[in-house]
Amino acid sequence: MATATPPVYTATEPTITAVVPLLYRVEEAAEALRLSRSQVYELIRSGALRTVKIGGRRRVPVTACTEYVNTLEVAA
Repeated sequence: MATATPPVYTATEPTITAVVPLLYRVEEAAEALRLSRSQVYELIRSGALRTVKIGGRRRVPVTACTEYVNTLEVAA
């Protein structure tokens, strides 16, 4: 009598999808730029760092952080 081969199960890794933020809170922008919160607020006040307002909350677009860094590279 022939023996049946047991089924082979392969483990598959779950797919992890990273959610990339489009907007930073001021604290997150400070962390991304390696600056203090007060330095980021000063950049916002001076117009060097663009922000958007949603309701009463101020947010920094990720693209604004990139644009700011690009201006630093051009100035250097």
